[in-house]
Amino acid sequence: MTINVPVYGTALQKGSGSSLPLIGPACFRGHPSQRPWLSVWGTTIVIIIFGVCLCAITCVCVCTGDGVPKENSPFINSTDNDKGNSYDGTNMALFEEEMDSNPMVSSLLNKVANYTNLTQGAQEHEDTEDFRPQVSFSPQMGTFMGVYLPCLQNILGVILFLRLTWIVGTAGILESLVIVGLCCSCTMLTAISMSAIATNGVVPAGGSYYMISRSLGPEFGGAVGLCFYLGTTFAGSMYILGTIEILLTYIVPKAAIFIAERKEDEADALLNNMRVYGTCCLAMMAVVVFVGVKYVNKLALVFLACVILSILAIYAGVIKTIFEPPDFPVCMLGNRTLQNQHFDKCLKTDFIENMTVTTKLWRLFCDGPELNATCNDYFFNNNVTQVQGIPGLTSGVISGWSTDTVLFKKGDPTQDLYMPYVVNDITTFFTLLVGIYFPSVTGIMAGSNRSGDLRDAQKSIPIGTILAITTTSIIYISCVVLFGACIEGVLLRDKFGDSVKGNLVIGTLSWPSPWVIVIGSFFSCCGAGLQSLTGAPRLLQAIARDGIVPFLQVFGHGKANGEPTWALLLTAGICEIGILIASLDSVAPILSMFFLMCYLFVNLACAVQTLLRTPNWRPRFKYYHWTLSFLGMSLCLALMFISSWYYAIVAMAIAGCIYKYIEYRGAEKEWGDGIRGLSLNAARYALIRLEEAPPHTKNWRPQLLVLLNLDSDHGVKHPRLLSFCTQLKAGKGLTIVGSVLEGTYLTKETEAKKTEQNIKSHMSAERTKGFCHVVVSSNLRDGVSHLIQSAGLGGMKHNTVLMAWPGTWRQSNDPVSWRNFIETVRETTAAHQALLVAKNIDSFPTNQDRLGEGTIDVWWVVHDGGMLMLLPFLLRQHKVWRKCKMRIFTVAQMDDNSIQMKKDLQMFLYHLRLDAEVEVVEMVSLDISAFTYEKTLVMEQRSQMLKQMQLSRTEREREAQLLHDRNSATQATVNDKSDTGPERVHMTWTKDKLFTERNRNREANANVAVRDLFNMKPNQTNVRRMHTAVKLNEVVVNKSQGAHLVLLNMPGPPQNRGGDENYMEFLEVLLEGLNRVLLVRGGGREVITIYS
Repeated sequence: MTINVPVYGTALQKGSGSSLPLIGPACFRGHPSQRPWLSVWGTTIVIIIFGVCLCAITCVCVCTGDGVPKENSPFINSTDNDKGNSYDGTNMALFEEEMDSNPMVSSLLNKVANYTNLTQGAQEHEDTEDFRPQVSFSPQMGTFMGVYLPCLQNILGVILFLRLTWIVGTAGILESLVIVGLCCSCTMLTAISMSAIATNGVVPAGGSYYMISRSLGPEFGGAVGLCFYLGTTFAGSMYILGTIEILLTYIVPKAAIFIAERKEDEADALLNNMRVYGTCCLAMMAVVVFVGVKYVNKLALVFLACVILSILAIYAGVIKTIFEPPDFPVCMLGNRTLQNQHFDKCLKTDFIENMTVTTKLWRLFCDGPELNATCNDYFFNNNVTQVQGIPGLTSGVISGWSTDTVLFKKGDPTQDLYMPYVVNDITTFFTLLVGIYFPSVTGIMAGSNRSGDLRDAQKSIPIGTILAITTTSIIYISCVVLFGACIEGVLLRDKFGDSVKGNLVIGTLSWPSPWVIVIGSFFSCCGAGLQSLTGAPRLLQAIARDGIVPFLQVFGHGKANGEPTWALLLTAGICEIGILIASLDSVAPILSMFFLMCYLFVNLACAVQTLLRTPNWRPRFKYYHWTLSFLGMSLCLALMFISSWYYAIVAMAIAGCIYKYIEYRGAEKEWGDGIRGLSLNAARYALIRLEEAPPHTKNWRPQLLVLLNLDSDHGVKHPRLLSFCTQLKAGKGLTIVGSVLEGTYLTKETEAKKTEQNIKSHMSAERTKGFCHVVVSSNLRDGVSHLIQSAGLGGMKHNTVLMAWPGTWRQSNDPVSWRNFIETVRETTAAHQALLVAKNIDSFPTNQDRLGEGTIDVWWVVHDGGMLMLLPFLLRQHKVWRKCKMRIFTVAQMDDNSIQMKKDLQMFLYHLRLDAEVEVVEMVSLDISAFTYEKTLVMEQRSQMLKQMQLSRTEREREAQLLHDRNSATQATVNDKSDTGPERVHMTWTKDKLFTERNRNREANANVAVRDLFNMKPNQTNVRRMHTAVKLNEVVVNKSQGAHLVLLNMPGPPQNRGGDENYMEFLEVLLEGLNRVLLVRGGGREVITIYS
């Protein structure tokens, strides 16, 4: 079998200190005599059992199919050979044309049931050709071998052997049970949520990263996945440091390279030894992982056997204490514990041959062996006592609180550093102990990581994981109680066993020998470190192959067999950082943060999926509820801040930065995640709320429908229109970019999609945040009308239309272009929507431009609801227009008081909180000039000529049809149907007669047309309108020709459609001589208010 999930341990955090008492009496005096034969026989029996278990595990490992290739995913893509067999016969001829895209169910059922093929639509978008899984068969492992034992291996670890006794001695039994209960409850609730997610389909490689990313989206998945990777990598550092600590403290202390000459330098020497040995150990482990991962996976069961045998040795030792407690005396000086490595008798003086002589202990506290030597004051004033370190299960040590033992912080000024006291190296408090203990309950993801290797993953994962957590919780709780009931508090608080000649504290309780625990914990740390260096690179490789973080893609590659070589190098480098820190106390809190964050998002994913009730949320595991997931999520968050609030903030900041980076650069995956479903539900709720009432004036902002014109290649003619939209909106509110293709949707479907992609690429280039809507219609006029009527949804509809001025309307022979423009103006007015028309849009600034000091001039001629006031304010929020000042011009007639108008306008702007210069322009009512009269006459003559040209073109088309009819028959009779007259004329045409009649009619029509043009008199209404346009243009050009932008009220089209072409001429005259102009037409409602 293959086991490649790390076993997590913990470390301590530096501080300064105090300690909490332990339940139990102050001391237990007296102890039974030793029985050496029992220890010898017990050791022999354990060695025999150990060898038998190793042989059995090795056989199981071999028999479970190592070397058989495993599939990367439970689904295998269909091959080309399968396509030809998807249809045979004529019974289903009705569906034969769709067989390529919709194969027969009968041909797929067997493959789907065995997870060897994907049904249509089931293949995920992230599968690529490079990493497409191949057909293979996986070992059929059950719950015990595939889930239960891997979880036990990852949960039970170094904390149980190196730190749990110290936690119990420091916190006491009750607080220790609270710590264990909190941590185990957190993992149990997370396991329930994880079981629901893992049984809602197949979970391939990636484990927790895969579950979170596919449930909460690539942003959350990438952020938590990278944090989980960092946690697993630093876990490798912690396990290596734990291995070196056991080696140098308990196995071969003399192997230290750096030896302190002074006692105050011992801590630095230990750290340097940890760095040197840790680096060497990391290099060896990395080489082992690089050369042969399969050997690491096989040795995992050996390491698990060491852990299990060590736990059995602990329970055996507890039972033995009932009958015969081991002899581990602890020497006390007053209420201080002494290190007994440098003396053999716990006495100040000894009586030998009727003489009182001093002991080695005397020489440690006095300046000589004489009885009258000068001694340490505390040594002189307090008695030396000896207590039994392990009084036994029936001794009653659990009955009371022990408060008479003090462990000093190392370097405390109240004590001498050179005295052989047992000292505390860190400050102890409840939150610190939680952070130290929590890594001992991690590792619950081991089963879900192996879902592809399980016979029935949807059954094995929940049962195996929950059973493993229950088993380990019972072990931890029982150990807390048994340690407090069997071991004296002064020994429990001795972290490194200095009071029992440097023995591992938990080893003093084990049977038959302390070396069983020492060797077991050593191999446990080695195995956990190897598993971390094996699992972390694969997790990084899974993230890199998803492509959600662009700069990590290089780590998705490896050796020919798929081993992540580059990821292993990065993992080893990060591990080295942790080893250079060289302190378990500094590395351990980081692990708790990253694992707790991972568990938090697993609970969040389950809760979100449950509350959204998405159709695909159908987990086989039924014993879950969203309240349990939220409780687990809250508990994870609480434990993060309980353990270390500053580490929690740093970890969340790292995850947030990764989330924003993925959102900004890489996340283009669609995995059907829960966050998208949550967004849809939130959008639906918001749309329903918006539908209840129109927005208040204070909340009004332009929601734009941008009408784009396309060229012959379906490209955007005026991309600056999108730039201006971005500058006006700044990413706020609704933006819909629409365009129209002529034709039918059945024939233009491909072109419509291509056009939509072109528009979206331009929107991305111009940073326009919004939606794209391409409509296929029989003509442009109807398409624009459909957009104006139906764009948007519910309350999220546009209220403003932005379009470009048709600059070539005079050069176009087809009047449809300017007629479409005028009809658009009429429709926006009828729909009570505002209209913005940008003239010379191609000269507008881009998003990269920065306009210098200049002005945005507003010509407020008629009241439009405040649009002219609001638009410059919105533009100046963007960095392109930020330096521009706002000027407002209004027009006064002869009877108006210009001075009072200016005061009123300034007061109005003051109430609107707008900073702008105000100027009132007087337009004196003068007689209509000859220039205006002539310009109007030319305009009407041009309109008349266009009508004649249009009529001539119609006649030419009619003549061509008549000639075609004559040539198609020897004698053709043509019925000329007149639209104006009810009579039907019958004529027989010959070729000569046809040309004679045509020339005669042309000469007559031309003479009449020329005579009418020279005899025309301009319409007086048109003359007055032209006069207004000319005079207003003169004033605007005089005042605002140098402005960066001119905003002007847009006059409405005439009610009589016969004067539409004259309306375009009026607008041309009004805008003549101006560079950048934005014509503004209000939507019939107030959009700005003076109230708060």
